[in-house]
Amino acid sequence: MSSALSSNHNLHDDGDLRSPLASSQEEANSKKITMDEMLEKYCGEFGLWQVRHLVLTCLAWLLEGILTMVMIFADREPAWHYVTSHAGATSRCSSEPGSWQWTGGKGSSTMSEFGLICGEKYKVGLVQSIFFAGCMIGAGVFGHLSDTKLGRKGSLTIVCILNAIFSILTAFSSDYSTYVLFRFLSGFSNGGTGLCAFVLATEPVGQSWRGVAGMSTLYLYSTGIVVVSVIAYFIQPWRSLYIASSIPSLIFVIFVLPFLHESPRWYLVRGKVDEAMKIMQKIAVSNGKQSIPNDVVLALDSAVVSKDDTPNNCRFNTKKGINRSILDVLRSPVTRIRLLVAVATNFFCSIVYYGLSLNAVNLGTNLYLNVALNSVSEMPAYLLSSLVLDRIGRKPLAIGTMWFSAIFCLVGSILKIIDETWKFIPMVCGLLGIFGISGTFNLLLVYGMELFPTVVRNAALGCSKQAINFGAILAPIIVVLGDGVPFAVFGICGIIGGFLVMYLPETLTKPLYDTIDGLQEGEAN
Repeated sequence: MSSALSSNHNLHDDGDLRSPLASSQEEANSKKITMDEMLEKYCGEFGLWQVRHLVLTCLAWLLEGILTMVMIFADREPAWHYVTSHAGATSRCSSEPGSWQWTGGKGSSTMSEFGLICGEKYKVGLVQSIFFAGCMIGAGVFGHLSDTKLGRKGSLTIVCILNAIFSILTAFSSDYSTYVLFRFLSGFSNGGTGLCAFVLATEPVGQSWRGVAGMSTLYLYSTGIVVVSVIAYFIQPWRSLYIASSIPSLIFVIFVLPFLHESPRWYLVRGKVDEAMKIMQKIAVSNGKQSIPNDVVLALDSAVVSKDDTPNNCRFNTKKGINRSILDVLRSPVTRIRLLVAVATNFFCSIVYYGLSLNAVNLGTNLYLNVALNSVSEMPAYLLSSLVLDRIGRKPLAIGTMWFSAIFCLVGSILKIIDETWKFIPMVCGLLGIFGISGTFNLLLVYGMELFPTVVRNAALGCSKQAINFGAILAPIIVVLGDGVPFAVFGICGIIGGFLVMYLPETLTKPLYDTIDGLQEGEAN
């Protein structure tokens, strides 16, 4: 099909005598089908090509896990001890200068090197919040660019290169202000990593497998958190830790990105039908299917379902790129309510998820082990969620997992207030809370992808990612409150988030629409 299209294009360039009317008639006689239909009938919905593409692309989630959670270890409070008599001193802050010192030396963490203790301790949470502020801005910027000029793969390439550069520069921060600046820039690039990788990985997957494929992406995010916990255990000086955490990004850019393909859906909505068809042919061949028939034309859903099926209409929908922005999402009554509810839900989910992850410092247990256990507890949640996702639907699963997490957060809050000596029980409540909210966190990615059409998908998901990062900005501030307050706040947020999901439509068995018009017509039928 792609060769036929190319040869047709070349004939016109060489002055072929066929009239535009004949060309239009040939196009009109072709069978127009959507991307989902082509995957189902001719290419395979989730074959060898999609599995390979999914695994390679989702390695970017491992990078995001490393680069996001490295701050837990770089900004930790190191061990310290008295070196002289401290009679009358009730704490380190009331001790005489020089009467105590850091056990591992000043360079063990940013807290020890920049003196972020006592009245300056708030700066630890501040720099973490600024990192997530950078993520919030980056998600919006790269969400828009990946829908328009750069594409999914182009945006992913840029953010991964920037991740490595900014992580290395962070290690050479001379003072706290410089450290804050580079952490903001690291957040800016990191904010687009998972977003671009998720959409690039799942868009070539057929409808019946999209939920399972989407739910599997965050396994590598959790793996990344385990990896950074191990790295931080063996490489504890914070400068060395940031350099070590940049190496996986460099490896991904050099050895993985060259083997990834751009999303055929992005090519289609940009009017690059030939490029989209070339990838679809590769998918079919790799999956052991026969070649796509020459009379089959890949078209946008708005062209397929449109009643005005004239040659001119077909040409407009398939050959001309469509540019849409987040303003178009807000103009449509169908997508507007979806966006507002999705943004609010992701915000509350983020507070719970990142709050429970960062709250490990308040549990009084081994930091490295606790962070690793938290991330390991996420993986069964992904598995169980993917097993029931296509049985009970997205909506009830999202509500159930958020409320499950909320219950254990509230229980943890009560126990933390009643008895501080039982450190193990709040830790278990935190693990169960992470288990529940991880299922929601992963599910909302799949849900959000299905709620919005291709032409604005990354822009809409970028808004949701911004809400996630805004929640993450607040999470360190909540964690600093200590005692049972963080658990209580996380429980309340989980309950509110569950209620908000009730206002979203169920997307189980629904196609992945290409355009806003196609979505509105499909939902109206």
